[in-house]
Amino acid sequence: MNKNMNYHLWVSNLCFLAFGLCWPVAMQAKGDKDQTLPYKNPTIPLEQRVDDLLGRMTLEEKVLQLNQYTLGLNNNENNQGEVKEIPAEIGSVIYFDQDPALRNSLQQRAMTESRLGIPVIFGYDVIHGFRTVFPIPLAQSCSWNPELVKESCSVAARESRASGVDWTFSPMLDVARDPRWGRVSEGYGEDPYATGVYATAAVKGYQGDDLTDPRNVAACLKHYVGYGASEAGLDYVYSEISRLTLWNTYLPPFEEGVRAGVTTLMSGFNDISGTPATNNHYTLTEVLRHKWNYKGFVVSDWTAVEQLVNQGVAANRREAAEKAFMAGVDMDIIDNCYRDHLPELVREGRVPIARIDDAVRRILRLKFALGLFEQPYVKELPRQKRVLFPEYRQVADRLAEESTVLLKNENGLLPLSEKKNIALIGPMVTNQEDLLGWWWGQGMAEDVCPIMEAVKQEFKNKAQVKYAEGCDIEGTHREGIAQAVETARQADVVIVCLGEIRRWSGENAPMASISLPAVQEELLAEVKKAGKPIVLALSAGRPLDLSRLEPLADAIVMMWQPGIAGGKPLAGILSGKVNPSGKLSITFPRTAAQIPIYYNRRPASRYAPLGHYRDMPSTPLYEFGHGLSYTTYEYGKLQVPSLVLNKTDVLTLEIPVTNTSDREGMETVMWFINDPVCTVSRPVKELKYFEKQTLRPGETRTFRFQLNPWQDLSYRDENGNRILEAGDYYVMVKDQRVKLTLKD
Repeated sequence: MNKNMNYHLWVSNLCFLAFGLCWPVAMQAKGDKDQTLPYKNPTIPLEQRVDDLLGRMTLEEKVLQLNQYTLGLNNNENNQGEVKEIPAEIGSVIYFDQDPALRNSLQQRAMTESRLGIPVIFGYDVIHGFRTVFPIPLAQSCSWNPELVKESCSVAARESRASGVDWTFSPMLDVARDPRWGRVSEGYGEDPYATGVYATAAVKGYQGDDLTDPRNVAACLKHYVGYGASEAGLDYVYSEISRLTLWNTYLPPFEEGVRAGVTTLMSGFNDISGTPATNNHYTLTEVLRHKWNYKGFVVSDWTAVEQLVNQGVAANRREAAEKAFMAGVDMDIIDNCYRDHLPELVREGRVPIARIDDAVRRILRLKFALGLFEQPYVKELPRQKRVLFPEYRQVADRLAEESTVLLKNENGLLPLSEKKNIALIGPMVTNQEDLLGWWWGQGMAEDVCPIMEAVKQEFKNKAQVKYAEGCDIEGTHREGIAQAVETARQADVVIVCLGEIRRWSGENAPMASISLPAVQEELLAEVKKAGKPIVLALSAGRPLDLSRLEPLADAIVMMWQPGIAGGKPLAGILSGKVNPSGKLSITFPRTAAQIPIYYNRRPASRYAPLGHYRDMPSTPLYEFGHGLSYTTYEYGKLQVPSLVLNKTDVLTLEIPVTNTSDREGMETVMWFINDPVCTVSRPVKELKYFEKQTLRPGETRTFRFQLNPWQDLSYRDENGNRILEAGDYYVMVKDQRVKLTLKD
């Protein structure tokens, strides 16, 4: 019997024992599971079913619904938990597996051995794919194609649900402006508006139109809120955020996700100006429930309730449970603080039973919405009939292609033409595992197309491809550099493939330096001496310090961590079969010394030469929205129907864009506004809309932006109220600026 089979048998036996040894409520009479009971009747309105079931539950049964246990071993080394005895009445389980039979066995015990037969929700971190692994979310945002992102989330939902997962802890909506923070890879970049657009796309992709559809899963917005502002790029620490910044930068993407109908949120590890996100009544209750009228539930991050003790706002686990729960966290992950302390807190009058009922109602509402009472089990299909379908791979390939960003292309080196000898050099050429990226779900390295294979296939019968590793990803191994230089000398063009190990980004992977290891930089410097044109292909989960690498390369392709597509997008871009269309959703600094650096900064009190670095340019290496193409575009005159408008007007702004080349391409037009004089200092540019279209050679297409003053020209005050002030505003597209005057 192999190790995997032993593990499954062990877990199955443990679950069997657990249900016999759990809380006394599990041994109560089974009469309440009568199918004639109202909550068992699918024809009754959902809220009536919830109320009926809630009215039949004991306090202990209610409290167990507010807890999540873990089943299986987490592939996230930062969040390891032992398999505990799992009560039949448990609310949810984090399910680190893809075996429907194992899932069904646990669900069966929940349905048959608990007094009321309440099904379990099975959750999992499906961040950028389940078995079909897509590019990391940061890469996805560089596609500027929300519909394609939505499609990838739909694929992930189908594979997940078929494998036994009902609930994904995704998307991550942390606006992040510090590439030292490892979790920048999990989000959609530095802009609040763009992140909100992708939030809607992801929620719609995961949840679809009907959660009872066995192809959809519940989504979860995380980390609520401000985690992307963690100081110094460190995980699990504090953030200093004013209310004004909270409302205008960090809350908007979550508001969009709530509007899209998301069913769950996850609180963050960080504190917000001294109040931990897991204990923040203002964000969790006043904003989320009262202002936004959110009907779903909030789950803590991994042991985040217990960690209130570490954060210095709770003396012990009991106090942590009280504070987190009363602030608005409905479900506790892993640490059992709620299980151990909420019953006594209720009996002592410190936690109202009404608050317990509200939290349980929210959780039961999702279980009914998912159809788990009628369809508690999933079909036990073999793996090949659940995952990695050809059409799923096609979505992965398309998204990776559109996510790839051509950063540099001097003298039109790319696409390659008339090149008979190609040298592939670097530690990423044959690497498969690290191209998957962090949070790879159930993905496997064997599913990834390596760069070597992709390039050889792409240039088959067109060019000879030779390979030299040169060096390891890290360490001091330099023995192969000389061979790499010799291989480069024999080539017409050199493709140097460098990058990060996947664990260098993601959770608990902050980097004080965002440069690649010295050995990789040395490899490129030595290969440069061969005197051949160099294409630098980069795989990473964050923006990199390219200060020493950029001058050495004639062309630079940012692959990010592309998932199972691996080297195929790169190969297509090299040959010209793929026309790059990606644009940066996050700024590339010249060095880490510039961090934080982002496009929508507020104006300075003084300008050059004051307020700038004296020893280097203050501008970024590659700015937000940067990305080259093989197609050339000509922007016509920005057309505005009126330069004066009222607060209730809606203007349709237009700009014609012409493909002036002989190659079809995709162009993304970004619309920005600026409020030069305001009660508060506002950013020099604010993204308000974007659109991506395909243009044939010689074709002119009109891009349109419907400007709504209340939505697009306003800002939020410290209480979240929209403020729209009369005066002058600027609309900006590319290098054009048009002044609009808003009347009072």
